[in-house]
Amino acid sequence: MPAVRKVLVVGAGIAGAAAAIRLATGGVAVDLIDALPEAGATGSGITLQGNALRVLRELGVWDRLRPRGHGFDSLGIRAPDAYGTLLAEMTDFRTGGADLPATFGTYRPVLAQLLLERAARVGARVRFGTSFTAIRPDGDGVEVTLTDHRTARYDVVIGADGVRSAVRREIGIDLVTRDVGIDIWRVVTARPASVHRTELILGGPLHIAGYCPTGPESMYVYLAETPQHRGPLSPAESLAVVRSLAAPLHGPWDEIEFDDPARIHFTRFQTHLLDGPWNRGRVVVIGDAAHAAPPTLAQGAAMSLEDAAVLGDLLLTAPVVDDALWTEFTARRLARVRTVVGASLQMCQWLLDGVRGDVPGLHAEVAALVSQPA
Repeated sequence: MPAVRKVLVVGAGIAGAAAAIRLATGGVAVDLIDALPEAGATGSGITLQGNALRVLRELGVWDRLRPRGHGFDSLGIRAPDAYGTLLAEMTDFRTGGADLPATFGTYRPVLAQLLLERAARVGARVRFGTSFTAIRPDGDGVEVTLTDHRTARYDVVIGADGVRSAVRREIGIDLVTRDVGIDIWRVVTARPASVHRTELILGGPLHIAGYCPTGPESMYVYLAETPQHRGPLSPAESLAVVRSLAAPLHGPWDEIEFDDPARIHFTRFQTHLLDGPWNRGRVVVIGDAAHAAPPTLAQGAAMSLEDAAVLGDLLLTAPVVDDALWTEFTARRLARVRTVVGASLQMCQWLLDGVRGDVPGLHAEVAALVSQPA
């Protein structure tokens, strides 16, 4: 019998939905709540490495996701010159195994929708517009008061509620999130026939410029720059900025059209890492609530999915929820995530310093680590 019978998951994003799927599939009664009034993930495209696809397959999501994205097995590096000269082609690592693509591009809201549909299908009770006002753990459970004034008792509460996690604050974990010093524009647009994989421009007028195909006719573009502090921009002004940033880039970039300001998404590279146990008693944080890395290695979603899978497996196989369970969870996740976050930040530092670091070596080190199941 699992160590838990009833679990509350706070946050219906990638980590939360994945945890709900794993536990509900194992026979646990799962309440999955989110403060947002309705489903609808923000963001643009998302790049998933093979180790993320491995977890999605285990969760029963991969077969439905596969036709709604684009897989590929190589990476191109282009020069910031007048021709977009192709400098290098690298075969990417199949970190999820030989039967999965090395890399897969899709639209973030599509992934979020498929995860939520799967969670509901396997029995999780999904409720939007719902949060909590109090979380009170004790020796053998957690009492939670919800925003609809109902009180419920759970064996475990999982906080998967993002970078600014309310669960993390509620249980007294003080974690500082810092800006890395790079801003990024992401744009969903039409895919020219010349784009069939991710290709990067490192250096030149931007820290990184790149793109990732997300389907036969779609792709997303990312343009990472030094913060310019332009202030609030109208949609038309945002579109003008994106066009100006992309204008010096050539090769396939000459065929990319930017014409819809509604499909532009601006964020900053941010980071934090909870460098110690991620639980306080029977309340635990996972995903972005515990760790956030800049997207330079495209491992953020993969680490969140792995968190959910490992935690779910432990809660379903351990006879009791005790210190040994939490010690094992920390042992299986912290060092792995620390390496990935550290490598992602090293990439950022090379970009900020204008240093040509050992990018292939860094990628190979991380790939060797994440190729082993979490």
